Formats: sequence, structure tokens, C-alpha cells
Amino acid sequence: MSGEGEAAVETDGGEPTLTRRIGRVAAASAGALIFGELVSFGQTIALARLLSPTEVGMFAAGTVLTMLLTTFVEGGLRSALVQREEGIEDAAETVFRASLLNGVAMAIGALAVAPLIGVLFHSGTIGWVAAATSGFLLIFALTNVPEALLQRAFSVRRRIVVGPAVAVSFAVVSVTLAALGFGVWSMVIGTYVSYVVWVAAVWWLAGWRPGRGRATIRLWRELARFGSPVVVNMLGSRVQTTVEAAVVGRVLSSAALGNYRYGQRIAQIPVRFIVEVGAISLFPAFSRIAEDRERFAAAYLRALRLVTVGAAALTGLIIALGEPAVVVVFGARWRDAGTVLVAMAGLGLGKAWMSVSEEAIKGSGRTGLLNWQTAIELTLGIGALLALLHFYGLMGVGLATSATALVVAVVVSTLARRVIGIPLRTFARAVVAPLPAAALALAATWYLEHHLLRSDTHPIPVALAALILDVAVFVAIYLLVLAVLAPDVIRGLARLAGRALRRSRRDESDRKSN
Repeated sequence: MSGEGEAAVETDGGEPTLTRRIGRVAAASAGALIFGELVSFGQTIALARLLSPTEVGMFAAGTVLTMLLTTFVEGGLRSALVQREEGIEDAAETVFRASLLNGVAMAIGALAVAPLIGVLFHSGTIGWVAAATSGFLLIFALTNVPEALLQRAFSVRRRIVVGPAVAVSFAVVSVTLAALGFGVWSMVIGTYVSYVVWVAAVWWLAGWRPGRGRATIRLWRELARFGSPVVVNMLGSRVQTTVEAAVVGRVLSSAALGNYRYGQRIAQIPVRFIVEVGAISLFPAFSRIAEDRERFAAAYLRALRLVTVGAAALTGLIIALGEPAVVVVFGARWRDAGTVLVAMAGLGLGKAWMSVSEEAIKGSGRTGLLNWQTAIELTLGIGALLALLHFYGLMGVGLATSATALVVAVVVSTLARRVIGIPLRTFARAVVAPLPAAALALAATWYLEHHLLRSDTHPIPVALAALILDVAVFVAIYLLVLAVLAPDVIRGLARLAGRALRRSRRDESDRKSN
């Protein structure tokens, strides 16, 4: 397979090293994700100017069941195929057939239930959106096998090509149709186009075709046994998101749901960076070194510290600047989305710890432990949602999301730490230093923005200049305090930057010589 050959480009004495594989994928992911996020953010701004919160909320409500059912389409089989060490062709054929059957069944089920979605949200249009988007599930099923094979192979081309292609296709189609007056349907059609681009790209890159292996019920049972706790784990998160959308849309309004969805969209930007840049590479890497406990522990702690440095900073920035930034960029009618964004700030830090720890647990083969995560995420998430929504309205939904993410992150990290055998003191040393650094930078930036600059009260050019100044002050204070509390972190970041610069120069030299 083309992806597998790709993974072995970087060698050390003739053999590819795991660290270099992860580094290449992480660097490619970071570059592709930055491009994709810039495109996506531009599209989000354009749609915010072209569509109302109500129209965005109608799309969110109409796709709530479809997004939930993607968990059953994936069925945990993708993770099982990534983790498997032998019989890959037979396993891939088994996963392909099972995924296709799941996709057909889930699409038919979603289409049948679509009228009830309209009744739930008191909107016939939402019911039609739910019916129209049921086909997403069948297209999504076709991504399972090629995505798993590319992840197994640490494919750099997958990171560079697929994400940007999907982002651009959705942005071009949805914004064009929204400008032509298609309303909520611009997002429906844009999503269909992006899904088709996704399928075409991963099948082309993976170079895999069905029929090369032999699917068996026995093999499906083996894969499902590994993947079932992963499904339950993903299901818990999806159910929580579904309930949040249903409660907000029904109890408050479609406009409130639109503000909630946009606030959530921005709050998840740091989450996507963490998952795309690091966690996707960590799972296959952890799977390969799980037997070497010392190496496993060191790799886990390095990954945890790195994501904490990034997530703590982004969480602080969101709290300090979230609401005025949303007003400046999206317009005053989206101020409630800024309030939700600030309330959801804990999501980034929580998901950072959670994602690395999840991959460590999966890599060790102890997927059954993820059932604890699911149980806590569901009970605490829904309970906190209902309680805080009653007292604080839309902001309460965001606070419930933050609190749930942080509590679940502590639980999952504790489970991972015990599986790997890491003492609590060692774990704390890896994650504590960035937190006070982010808190001090947050306090200073908050005062600067909310008491002196007030960016959301100025014309856009002045407002953007004020926000840039806010960010510069935050970063300077954060790095300065971090250099005092954890100089080794700064030295490590400097080494990473140096290696990236040298690799960039080497690649540039290779291109010129060719």
C-alpha cells in the first residue's frame, strides 16, 4: 500500500524510527491543519455574515441524529484495524463490509426518524434537513478502511492532502450557495460535497481496493471485541453533544442553538489541533511501544506536557478575549456565541489531557477502561447541563461542557497513569507548570482588553489591532513565566523549533537539487 511505503521515508541506519515518523506526521498535520483552519475560519466568518443564528441552528438541529449515528457506522472497527498487527488484508476486507452494512442500516434508520426530529424541534424545515443529511452516513462508511490504513502507516500525504481538500470544498460550495440565498441548504450541500471529496482523497492515497482479503465472522468478532469499548466511549461523547443540542434547541430556540454551535466551533479549535497534530499519531505509536514500559511512560509524559503547554495558553486566550473577538469578527448579533465560547474554555485543556490519555489506554490494549470515561461523561455532562441551563441559560450549557471535560480528563489521565505505572508526582511535574503561567497571562490580558482597549467598541481595523496587541502581551507573559517555572519546557520547545527549521532547510535544499 502506498501509505505504508510513505511511513518509512525517514530512516536511521536503514530503519525508520518511530520518533521521526511521529514528527513527520505531526509537522505535516500542523501545516495542513493551520491551512485548513484558516480556510474553515474564513468560511465560518462568511457564513456568519450571510446566515442568521437561526439558520445555523436549524442545520445543527437537523444533523444532530446523523452525527450521533456516525459512531455506530464506525463501530470501533477503525481503531481495531489500526491496532492489529497481522492479517491486515483480511481484517481490512472484514471492516469494509461491516462498515458498508452499518452505513446502509444507519442511513435508512436516520431517514425514517427524520420526521420526529422536526417534531422535536417544532420545525418542518429541520425535519427535511434531517432527512436530506441521512445520506452522510453511507458516504462516511466508505472512509473507514482507507483512513485506518493511512493512520497505521503514519501517512504524511494524508495529513497534507485530505484535510485541506475537505475544508476548501465545503467552504467554496457553502459560501457560494449562501451568497445566492440557499440559506440552511447551503450547508447541507456543502457538507455532501466535502464528504465526497474526503472519500475520493483517502481511497486514492491508501491505494487499497476491496477483494484482496477474505472477510470472516470470526475476524469481525475479534475486531469488534477490541472496538466495542471504543464505540461506547465515542457514543458517550456523541450522546452528550446530541442532548446538548436537543435541549438548547427545544428549551431555548434555534437562534440559541446557532450561537451555541458557533461558540462550540471556536472552542474546539484547540481540540482539533491536539487531536490532528498529535493524538492520531500517538495511538499507533503507543501500540508499538506498549510492551516497553519505560519507553511508553516517557513518551506519554512528553506528549502530555507538550499538549498542556499549548492547551493552557489557548484556554487562557479564549477566556480573556473570546467574547470581544467573536463580536469583532462575526458581528454584534453573534455576541451570545462569544459568551458560550468563554464558558466552554475548559474544553480545550480537558480534551488535551483526555485525548493523549485515551490513546495511551487504547495503545495498551485496555480499551475496557474507557467505559469509565463514558459513564462519567454521560451522567455528569447531562446532569450539569440540565442544572446549569436552568440557572444560567445558554452560558450554563458552556459551563457544563467545560466542567465535564475537565473532570473526565482527570479520570482518564488517572486511569492511563495507573496502566503505564507513572507516580502521581511525576505526572504532576509534567502538567503543572503551564497552568500558573497561563493564569498570570490571562489576568494581565483580561485587564488590558476589558478595561483599557475594549476592542469590540472600535471600528474593525482598530479592533483587530487591539486584539493582536492583546495576544502579543499574553504570549510574552506566558513564555516569560514559563521560562521561570519550567525552563526545560522552553528549552524543549526551542529544540523542536530548531529541528523543524533544519528539516525545512533540508527539504528546501533537496527540492532545489532535484
